Amino acid sequence: MAGDMKVLNALDSAKTQWYHFTAIIIAGMGFFTDAYDLFCISLVTKLLGRIYYHVDGSSKPGSLPPNVSAAVNGVAFCGTLAGQLFFGWLGDKMGRKKVYGMTLMLMCICSIASGLSFGREPKTVLTTLCFFRFWLGFGIGGDYPLSATIMSEYANKKTRGAFIAAVFAMQGFGILGGGIFAIIVSAAFQASFKAPAYEVDAVGSTVPQADYVWRIILMVGAIPALLTYYWRMKMPETARYTALVAKNVQQATADMEKVMQVEIGTEKKEPTSAVKSNNEFGLFTKQFLSRHGLHLLGTCSTWFLLDIAYYSQNLFQKDIFSAIGWIPAAKTMNAIEEVYKIARAQTLIALCSTVPGYWFTVFLIDRIGRFIIQLLGFSMMTVFMFALAIPYDHWTHPGNHIGFVVLYSLTFFFANFGPNATTFIVPAEIFPARLRSTCHGISAASGKLGAMVGAFGFLYLAQPQDKTKADAGYPAGIGVRNSLLVLAVVNLLGTLCTFLVPESKGKSLEEISRENEDSDEAGAQVDISHSSDSRTLPVK
Repeated sequence: MAGDMKVLNALDSAKTQWYHFTAIIIAGMGFFTDAYDLFCISLVTKLLGRIYYHVDGSSKPGSLPPNVSAAVNGVAFCGTLAGQLFFGWLGDKMGRKKVYGMTLMLMCICSIASGLSFGREPKTVLTTLCFFRFWLGFGIGGDYPLSATIMSEYANKKTRGAFIAAVFAMQGFGILGGGIFAIIVSAAFQASFKAPAYEVDAVGSTVPQADYVWRIILMVGAIPALLTYYWRMKMPETARYTALVAKNVQQATADMEKVMQVEIGTEKKEPTSAVKSNNEFGLFTKQFLSRHGLHLLGTCSTWFLLDIAYYSQNLFQKDIFSAIGWIPAAKTMNAIEEVYKIARAQTLIALCSTVPGYWFTVFLIDRIGRFIIQLLGFSMMTVFMFALAIPYDHWTHPGNHIGFVVLYSLTFFFANFGPNATTFIVPAEIFPARLRSTCHGISAASGKLGAMVGAFGFLYLAQPQDKTKADAGYPAGIGVRNSLLVLAVVNLLGTLCTFLVPESKGKSLEEISRENEDSDEAGAQVDISHSSDSRTLPVK
């Protein structure tokens, strides 16, 4: 049985060592790049509108047409969804390590290519940008299931949640890094190339050099990924994949002895080249449905609902800040100044709420458990969204903006000290090794489907109900207030779906997934699973 293997027991009981931190940094830098690349586009979409869609004589700066804006903001999510499904499946078929380098190299190449989007006509530039951002997303998608699975399979059971959360927390630094770099670049260009506000000189407000700003911001995302490529290739395959899926305990033991710098050895009763597993059922079987069907539904539904709210907030916070007057009207700024103001606002939110939320999860997840953190996060996001939406008119009045920003920041804090972290962690723990990467990919892809709903839907929903006040090319929407109400209801549904997800704190991966059961025991306990293992109560 899996639970009897000395190498797996050694991993579960291992003290925190240097190789744990090395794995966090190697996997985490991939997530730094993921977040940087996915969210930096929101910093430059208004600049793209000014450069490529300027209308002579218009009272407002140029903006991306609805279909173009939706494509630029959402195409990376389409690629991410496809990459999560494909590389998640491939990680279970070929091994985590073999696929890990592919995703990173694809991200690096497409980050650089995005900034080199070519052509003189707006259609050509934006088409090539969308093409490369799709494949960028495809590479990013592979990083989700592989990073989570690798970290969960390397970690000990006592601090596994914190280690996986630490990898995911690098996403916060990626968002923060994108904002800080955009501030630096825009400030440098602003100082070097002075320009009047749009209302003073419509054409002169966008200097030709502004075209370099968005390209530099997009391309720099490749650097942190390139720095860790060598170390990714040096990582050995995870012991759990080698022993349980590739069925080579001897190789798994040798790899972990080298990594952990201890002698583990194999018992005589343990086969060294082939491990007999009694639980070989596939993904599309009744046995999987019976054991893990509700679990997969829970991880998919909560991630889907979370990302509707989370990505719509992240990608369109610049529009919300403009609506309440925290960012000045576009016509009062030049093109590069607008990038600076948007980046400054988003960096402040990331610094004060997004990053702290991730690290609260890291420090507390193995103490209070995944279930409580996710339930608390969804519940508080629901409360704060209603608090923003119901008295929305109050927040738009001068002097009340600070209160709005504080409440808005708290929704980000409880997203990250809550479901944004736990929806990433739990799918890497509760499924069998041979299906772990695939199931994590399916769960993550459900999340990206939610992100697309948020990215595409919020563009239209948040438009004013009066069509004359809507952005050029957009139909009338339901307004920011009603959009926030919709997001509050989405978070409430996420709270309810959390009850489908089991608690995994303090258990070994084989215990959670029931890989250490005999087939006879498993058959007798299938019916019991819904009254015990499927419950969401924390492990005592």
